[in-house]
Order: sequence, then C-alpha cells, then structure tokens
Amino acid sequence: MIQGTGSGAGKSAIVAGLCRIFRDLGIRVAPFKAQNMALNSFITKEGGEIGRAQAFQAEAAGLEPCNDMNPVLLKASGEAGCQVILNGRVYATMKAHEYYAIKDKVWDVITAAYDRLSSQYDVIVIEGAGSPAEINLQKEEVVNMRVARYTDAPVILVGDIERGGVFASFYGTVELLKDITPPGLPLSKGRGKEGASDADYIKAFIVNKFRGDINILRPGLRMIEGRTGKPVIGVLPYVTGIGLPEEDGLALERHSKFKIQNSNKKPIKIVVLRLKYISNFTDFDPFFCEPDVELKYSLWEDDIHSADLVIIPGSKNTVSDLLYLRETGVEECVKSAAGKGIPVVGICGGYQMLGKKIVDPDGVESHHREIEGLGLLEIETTLEKTKVTCQVEAEISDGAGVQGQGSGSNWPPAPGPWPRLKGYEIHMGVTTGDIGLFRINRLNGSSGSSGLNRSVPDGSSKGNVWGTYIHGIFDNDEFRTSLVNSLRKRKGLSLLKAQACYAAKKDEAVNRWADVLKNSVDVCFMLRQLGMEQCVKK
Repeated sequence: MIQGTGSGAGKSAIVAGLCRIFRDLGIRVAPFKAQNMALNSFITKEGGEIGRAQAFQAEAAGLEPCNDMNPVLLKASGEAGCQVILNGRVYATMKAHEYYAIKDKVWDVITAAYDRLSSQYDVIVIEGAGSPAEINLQKEEVVNMRVARYTDAPVILVGDIERGGVFASFYGTVELLKDITPPGLPLSKGRGKEGASDADYIKAFIVNKFRGDINILRPGLRMIEGRTGKPVIGVLPYVTGIGLPEEDGLALERHSKFKIQNSNKKPIKIVVLRLKYISNFTDFDPFFCEPDVELKYSLWEDDIHSADLVIIPGSKNTVSDLLYLRETGVEECVKSAAGKGIPVVGICGGYQMLGKKIVDPDGVESHHREIEGLGLLEIETTLEKTKVTCQVEAEISDGAGVQGQGSGSNWPPAPGPWPRLKGYEIHMGVTTGDIGLFRINRLNGSSGSSGLNRSVPDGSSKGNVWGTYIHGIFDNDEFRTSLVNSLRKRKGLSLLKAQACYAAKKDEAVNRWADVLKNSVDVCFMLRQLGMEQCVKK
C-alpha cells in the first residue's frame, strides 16, 4: 500500500509506476483505491464510474479498468454536497454527516470489491488518500489504515520534499499512529494483526520530488531511519516532461508535457476555460502530444481573444459554473470571441452551457429551476436525477462537416470515410433541439430504472461553434489531427501530415516513469515484503 504524508505527495503516479514494473516482471497485478474524491472520472467496461487515476493505473498494469478498482468515488457538487458513487453507480448526493452515517455500508462495499479483485491477481497495489494521520477522522476513514489492516498490507509512506518539512511529516505521521487501533473497527473480517498499531504497518519511506545534491540529504535520511526504525527505500528526483496525466485540477497550470517540435512554426493556442467545478480535464491531455499546440487553462480575456480555439470543458455543477462565467464577464468574452470567428467547442457540461437554456426542475444541481445559456447553439438541456454513464462508439453523421449543422460551419473534420470514434458519456441531463452531429452507439452503461437508449444522436454545431457529450473524443488521433489542421488552415499554415498516437505516447510515458522508479527506489524491498523473493532475481 502506498500512502502519503498529505495530498499531492505522488501516490497515484507511484502506484501506476509499480503496476508497470510488476507487470513487466510477469506478476499479475492490479491497482485499488478504496475511496477517491475527484472530479476526473472514467467509465469502465461495466458502465460504472471510477476515478480517472485508477483507470490510468489499470492501463499501466495492462488491464481493462473495472469498478472494483475504485469502489467508492466522491464528486464535490457545490451547495448540494458530494455525489456518492458506490460500485460505479450513483448512490446519493450527501453532506459529510450523511455520508458518515452510512460508513458501515460503505465499508462493506469496499471490502467486497477488494476481495473480488484480490482473488484474481497475485498483487494488489493499493493507494491511500490524503494523510493517514488525520486524527480527527480515525473513526470515520475507510481509505488508509483501515484498509491496510483489512488487507494486512505493508505500507510505504511517501513524502513530497519540495513542500518542505518532509522529515517532520514522516516522524509526525509515525508518532501519531503509534498505539492506535481505532475503536469500533473490528478486525474479525480482515487479516490485520491483533495488537499491532497503525504505525507498525508503515515499513519504509520514499522521498519524492527531490532536486539538489543527494549528499546533503543523506544525513537526514540516516537520522529519520534512526528515530523511526524504518528505512528510506528511495529518493525520487523532481522530474518534468514525463507525460503522465494529472489526477486533479491543482496541476492545470503545468507546462506542456511534451516538448514542442518544429518550433520555427507558429504554435496553435488552445484555451480551456478553467471552471470552478471542472471535471475530466484530462480530456485535453492528447493536445500535449501535438508538436505545435500550446494548451492553456485560463479565464483571462487576453487568452480567450488570442486563442485559436476556446474549449468549455465538463463541469460537475454546470449551473454554478455558468453563473460564475456570467458574473465574472467571461461569458461575454467567449461570445465576443465566437462573434469574431474564433472556434468554440463545448464538452459535456460545456456543451450544455452553449445552448439556449438549462432547465433543472428537480433541483439536481442548484435552486435555479431555469437559467439562460450562452445561446451559441440551438439546443436546450433538462437536468435529470438519473445519470448516463457508458462507453460509446460514435460516427460522424452524414452531411456533417463542411456542410454541417448550420450555414458557414467551421466543423473541423475533412470529408471522407471516418473510423468510429471511441469515448464515454458521464452526464445528468437530456439535450434536445438541433442535434445530430454524431450518431452514438452506447456499448454498456446505465441511466437509471428507465433504461438506456442504445443508439442516439449527439452534438450540435452552428457556425464556428460545436459541442458534444463525448468525453475522450480528442483521444482519437485522426479526429484530433483533423481539428488541429482546421486551425492551422485558418492561420494559413501548412497542414500536418504526420499523426501523433496519443495511446503510444502515454505508454511511453509510463515506461519512462517506471524506469525512474526502478533506478531510484528499492523495488526488491517491496517484493520481499510481499514474500515474492523469487521475483527479486529478475
């Protein structure tokens, strides 16, 4: 189990790297995170919703992501509280005290998922959340030491040295966890050791994001080992340009992860609106592998008006984010940019915002029962209590493109046969009006007791504005290249002939990161903790 001294310590990336390392050793390995709190999610083969980080970790392990890898997902929804997703399905939207009241049910969901997963694999690499030493939450937590106890997992504690105080964080975490056996959390169903304190489960430390002279750090490493009796098994360097996807929106101001090639050419600037409740921002990571694209998350007027493309991303609270854009003047800025001919694209919640209005009769997102949209597309959306979650394949509808949905359309794809686009839907709402940019085939999933229409029209365009519910649409290399070429053509630049493969770029990034881990961390120590000495020889 990989735990951290706090959020952002690097747990998710380390789990992904270990999954790749163990996979390459011939070990059947899978990731697991009991409870994730994130707006970045993915739809599994079962049509369930899990954290995007666990989906990426599964890819690193060479697996198809499944619901059991993240049985509890919490998605902050603004004034309504958090949407609670159990086993991939929406359970309820709850305040914190309401969620704590169902902790026994949540724990049963977690343990059942882990048991199913562990019966199929040799090793499970578990990710914790935040810090295990939040002493005010010891009775309530279901993601750190309670999971370590249930699974009897050796814990590696990771600290981010760039934040400062890494040795104090290591020492303080161990000291706070000594002699703690949280009351009310019996071990009878688990494999934990009777009488062991939570601190006993911590077997070693990893220092992350170090830059500088390692010789200056070594005395501190020896001292923390002496004070805690636990070894430091690795010091990971501060690395940039690896190309791993980020887990949460705190990293949106990162620089491009892939070096720009052909720097003599004028870059294409794509601006994604940095919404308060932005979700699935990794939808736009594929643009990082485009050699001449600058991707920026911003709400600044200068960025929007200097963009070659403006994207309104998904949102966990579309109404709240739309009101925020209106109150801050960003709405008028986007309308002005669209009026000047700058292409504007909406994905999921952003697609809903582009319409004439959003109706919320049941108060799904807020107390506003109806709100005007940006009015750039001839559509209207009604928010519903049921949630559509499914993987999809989509075809560009006949007649879309140059002759698109509306006169003077700048809809990007070139004429000709197109392969089926792959992606997924995650939304609470039905959109009507001038739709039909795509014909979607829903491969799996759910939208509540009313069932799910398997083949539906999706998307709308008008002039230089278009939108869709399809998350992951830019993962499709041919479609993305066509979009970039449409922007290049507008600027009088030559069209791209080579096509970047985003899936290959991601896989290369995982391999590079796994190499960093192997060279910086004592992986053999972990294998010995697992009783897999035979793999050490490999």
